[in-house]
Amino acid sequence: MLLARRWTWIDKVSPMAVLYIIGLLVANLTPWIRQPGLLDTNNLIGSVCIPLSIPLMLMSCSLSRVSFDNTFKAFLCGFGAILLVTVAGFFLFRHHTDPTQFAKISAVAVGIYTGGIPNMGAIAQGVGMDNTTYLYITSYDLIVTGLYLVFVICFGKQVFRRLLPSHLEKQSPAAPASETTPSVTPRGHIIASLLLALAIAVGSWLLSTLFPERLSTPMLILLLTTFSIGASFLPFVRRVNREAESRQGQPVAFQVGLYFVYLFCFSIANACDIRMLDLSGSLNILWYILFIIFGSLLIQILLARLFHIDGDTTLVASVALINSPPFVPLVAALLNNKNLIVSGIAIGLIGYMVGNYIGMGIYFLLTL
Repeated sequence: MLLARRWTWIDKVSPMAVLYIIGLLVANLTPWIRQPGLLDTNNLIGSVCIPLSIPLMLMSCSLSRVSFDNTFKAFLCGFGAILLVTVAGFFLFRHHTDPTQFAKISAVAVGIYTGGIPNMGAIAQGVGMDNTTYLYITSYDLIVTGLYLVFVICFGKQVFRRLLPSHLEKQSPAAPASETTPSVTPRGHIIASLLLALAIAVGSWLLSTLFPERLSTPMLILLLTTFSIGASFLPFVRRVNREAESRQGQPVAFQVGLYFVYLFCFSIANACDIRMLDLSGSLNILWYILFIIFGSLLIQILLARLFHIDGDTTLVASVALINSPPFVPLVAALLNNKNLIVSGIAIGLIGYMVGNYIGMGIYFLLTL
């Protein structure tokens, strides 16, 4: 973050893209990084960063700036595009596999790209998918969603803003210096924000453990979002957001949350060892997943143009559905629009809720 302020090319390319490239290079060029202890540490970093970044970034949001009508339209466009392309792809790629078996793959694909990994496991069990096919899907999904995330980080903002209208609600400008003289030190604000975020994260995790395992992840995201939005209304949080502005015109809590997003971006890239992926299996599944992700992206952009949905909301909706809600803060930071975090997480959670129903429905429909 300090280097991005000093060297403008890092800021233009995006610190996320730089970190993603470094993470991939470290993971694939240094064999010692695959040691179990380092892998455990890397996974720990990734699993801790998002539960901390969501409260920190949401606490600095203004709920009144969120367009829920626009959010719901973006969800319908993204969800409809995925369903359309998934069913069309079934008829294009099923010829190399038993149609009933490929219907299971289509059902699981709907679960992944509308609800996420928890829905994927539930649907795979529900349709009786064998372990080999399940492993192929997870391996190919890791490759293709990784490629999609690289596209989003490197080119997503430029492409979506060029093809679709600009965001309807611009970020509010930073307040004049006379209004932002802090009555609490930035260090004290950082510590207070971290403690509050940590309390929200721990409380949400403890409550999520009370639910069945397949619901624990969606409930964790839902609880984190609810408590964080609630915290944004606390007088202390609102006062500090007004007073303690960073150099970039954002509350310090948002900048600390952004730091955790950068760590998360590095950790997911550092966990991707291309040498360990099995690419020799059923390649028609790989082409099918590529068709779903990038085909649905094209359909979603066309629908967004038809319904006049802005590029930022469309991009957040796409990532929330394809990569799941934990990636929403990353995209909001990339777009420099923290108010989209609420919209993106809401879209992802709706997908979680309906993904299992739609996935099983698609399976029964395609097996007729």
